[in-house]
Amino acid sequence: MTKRVLMLSWEYPPRVIGGLARVVWALSKEIAVAGWEVHVVTADHPGTYEHEMDGLVHVHRVKTQTDPNPDFLSWVNRLNFGMLQYAIQLHRKNPFDIIHAHDWMVTDAAWVMKSGFGVPVIATIHATEAGRMTGVHTEMQNYIHQAEWRLTFESWEVIVNSQHMHAELQRLFGMPKDKIVVIPNGTDPEIFDFEFDPKPLRNRYAAPHEPIILFVGRLVQEKGVQIMFNAAPAVISEFPGAKFLIVGTGYHMEELRRQAYALGIDHHVRFLGYVSDDDLKHLYKVADIVCIPSLYEPFGIVALEGMAANVPVVTSDSGGLTDFVEHMVTGLTTYAGDAGSLAWGLLEVLRNPDLASRLRKDAYEKVRHIYNWKVIAKRTLEVYEKVLIEASQIGSDGVASTPAAPTAVAAPALSPIKRVK
Repeated sequence: MTKRVLMLSWEYPPRVIGGLARVVWALSKEIAVAGWEVHVVTADHPGTYEHEMDGLVHVHRVKTQTDPNPDFLSWVNRLNFGMLQYAIQLHRKNPFDIIHAHDWMVTDAAWVMKSGFGVPVIATIHATEAGRMTGVHTEMQNYIHQAEWRLTFESWEVIVNSQHMHAELQRLFGMPKDKIVVIPNGTDPEIFDFEFDPKPLRNRYAAPHEPIILFVGRLVQEKGVQIMFNAAPAVISEFPGAKFLIVGTGYHMEELRRQAYALGIDHHVRFLGYVSDDDLKHLYKVADIVCIPSLYEPFGIVALEGMAANVPVVTSDSGGLTDFVEHMVTGLTTYAGDAGSLAWGLLEVLRNPDLASRLRKDAYEKVRHIYNWKVIAKRTLEVYEKVLIEASQIGSDGVASTPAAPTAVAAPALSPIKRVK
């Protein structure tokens, strides 16, 4: 009998806010190819259907927008109610073997499916609120932090994408080491293997002799674009035509525009906003460097995409980036938050074509053999099978959740807040 997995994720293409959407999409496709029946339950998005097939993957989209402007937690609660409506109907028709929950925004739906139907839950924690915000400072952050803890507590196994995140979950939630599995994110080098004349696109942004430095990500404080802008004058002084292309949106955009103007680099910077996946693939192909200056980065899938696209990457040494960006081998790593260090890294690549060529070659080989989705899906399925064997011996509400219990409650050391009705 075909095994069935329910993926719970608040974002899924074409709704792409961050790296989570791409991870769930790629992983779901490979797990379906491996023979599992995959159902993704996610938030709705304009122009999409309530149920459709994405290749072999069933995608169910939850209607969440009934009030004109619901507050954030009301939206999250409505999302979970909608997810449960779909999940329960699907489960009653044909039971799921595994629930795979992605991040705190689906905690309640996963919890109810476990407690109400006995389906074992596996969680992937892609990032933490405390990590993103360098601590928990507000009631909202407290709420999110507690939801993250609850999801890890209720899960049989917890998957993280880097050694950094492995340590972070132990520190924040008091989790035992043997409940956490490190499975990195991946990419597909084949998507960058296409015929393409880069000149017309490149000429739109820079002259042939002018280097292009590409940033891709959410425009939020922790992604460190402000550090890259502080590094830019040193780069421009040596390469006067250097251009910085910024792909993404976020609350930090206007402040970044003001910073670029104040630094006198605004005519070197182009904010491209949201771009389609197809357009993004072409932008990678015209870039001379992909820059990831993050202050907090649980993994850094953009660095992998740059490596897969045969572009040298210059990153910070934050979080999971150091798991796969080996300094002077597959990329250059610089000190997080240090504009001088970042400027050095960018200039080192631009000054040395031979180094850039070697970085591209070694990085591509590493992505092709280690960080590809077929390998990652295989490792994820090994976790599924392990949990199914243990659940059949214990029962899904047995000891698997209990190792993290009382100490994890104490670990956050935060005052509880009321659940939004």
